[in-house]
Amino acid sequence: MKIAMIGHKRIPSREGGVEVVVEELSTRLVERGNLVDVYNRKGKNVQDKSADKDKKNIKEYKGVKIKTIPTINKKGLDALIYSFFASIIASFKKYDVLHYHAEGSCAMLWIPHLFKKRIIVTIHGLDWQRAKWGGFATKYIKFRRKNGSKICRRNNSSIKRSPKIF
Repeated sequence: MKIAMIGHKRIPSREGGVEVVVEELSTRLVERGNLVDVYNRKGKNVQDKSADKDKKNIKEYKGVKIKTIPTINKKGLDALIYSFFASIIASFKKYDVLHYHAEGSCAMLWIPHLFKKRIIVTIHGLDWQRAKWGGFATKYIKFRRKNGSKICRRNNSSIKRSPKIF
């Protein structure tokens, strides 16, 4: 099976829970014989201070192919721009499944839906409840989550909470 992962910042990384899940899930899927591509974000807002400098431009990690998507270095826009371009690129490739992570990337589910791609969405947390997001951002995040649910149901795909793989 050929799988694309979209919605995280980057792997290898320990920046957040989403990155840990994507890294663990993708490497374990490769160990089981699947082909996995991860779409990493590239930008100044995406930095792991503890990462080795030679790991920043890698093309493969533990059998997982890494595709880097440039984005705008502006909080609130970087994830949106990244998700848009990653979704377009992945929609034109022959993936069996596009696996979206976190609510932020769900705004672009309509793109692979147009191409009749099988989509899986994993919501890692309720981002709209976090103090860092204000009024408009909270409403937008709720919209993305609801939008993702509708598209996945219409597309006969699935929405899942974080997998218990640890």
